[in-house]
Amino acid sequence: MSLKRLLNQGKLRNHKTSKEEIINLLKITERDISDAKVEGISSDRKFAIAYNAILQLATIPLYCKGYETQGIGHHFTVFQAMKEIMGRDHYDLADYFDSCRAKRNITDYMHTGEISDKEAKELIKEAERFFKIVVNWFEIHYPNLLGDKGF
Repeated sequence: MSLKRLLNQGKLRNHKTSKEEIINLLKITERDISDAKVEGISSDRKFAIAYNAILQLATIPLYCKGYETQGIGHHFTVFQAMKEIMGRDHYDLADYFDSCRAKRNITDYMHTGEISDKEAKELIKEAERFFKIVVNWFEIHYPNLLGDKGF
């Protein structure tokens, strides 16, 4: 779905990002990936924490393009915008993340014990991989926002 269409539907609004905002999102992501690996936490929570890391990462390209989400369904909107911004090579990944969103909703709002250890570990690995993808994308397309801080 095009960004213009999402904007016209009221799912996006204009947003001016900053170096500090992007760096903070990357730091949140690093924290969440680390926290998702903590032993003794349920698979449900590990999955939810890894999902949050992914959501923050997927938000970075949206902010860089000059938008932020608004209204109901903002997680879904982030993954739809991710397809438009990052391109066809990332469609399957965005769809996978959206399926994780639906699964996270079940475990956060309806039932416990829905997430296996294998699913949690898989999502943590995907979060780590996506971190590298987004940082690389960011460094190529928006190096001016990274400045001298690097990441």
